[in-house]
Amino acid sequence: MDLQKQDPHPQTGPAVSELRASDAERDRIADILHDALAEGRLTADEHAERVEGVLRAKTVGELEVFIRDLPAAHGPRPGSAPAPHRPTAGAIPVEPDDNVVAIFSSAVRKGRWRAGRRIHAYAIFGSVEIDLSEALYNHQQVVIKSYAVFGSVEISVPENVSLRGIGGGVLGSFEVATLDSGEPEAPVVYVDGWAVLGSVEARPKRGKLVADILDRVQRKVDRSLRKHLGH
Repeated sequence: MDLQKQDPHPQTGPAVSELRASDAERDRIADILHDALAEGRLTADEHAERVEGVLRAKTVGELEVFIRDLPAAHGPRPGSAPAPHRPTAGAIPVEPDDNVVAIFSSAVRKGRWRAGRRIHAYAIFGSVEIDLSEALYNHQQVVIKSYAVFGSVEISVPENVSLRGIGGGVLGSFEVATLDSGEPEAPVVYVDGWAVLGSVEARPKRGKLVADILDRVQRKVDRSLRKHLGH
């Protein structure tokens, strides 16, 4: 009886590195690059150049090139405790530090402004936009109490903060994209309140980072270097 010869070089599928990259894989690499920037492993110019390359990459192998000199490429990423679901008791004052009100109108807070611990936003037949992507944070926990009645409240935060939603909607839409920062010193933004026949929405703003966190990280690196050099 003849035995069927086995092919010494059986055909296999493409290597993992040759597979087409998905959006989720691009986001994973971008997150690693953001962490490397926050840790001082990459300069701002290097980070921007690599992120641009990530957006152009077509395969998994092309993506991995941008992190192969970073620790995250050679082992599991260190876990970090998620931010608490609610603010620390006593950390947030009862009275607001800032009121943003739009009644049959619109109101905007954006740019380089100082965010307080408690912000109240009222959109009644109007629209409120609160952009924290370039704000200065004096406190780690920030609460935005949002009320949208036949109106809308839109909130933007940087990508390297933690974001929590603790409100709800009544015949309206209350949507908060949960976000966990990998940096323990990062601010935590809590969006609370109600959307009544209106909408409250909070999301991270792509490519925006809290510079204050990067400054603190850089100061830690500088202190470590001075200690190592005996200064």
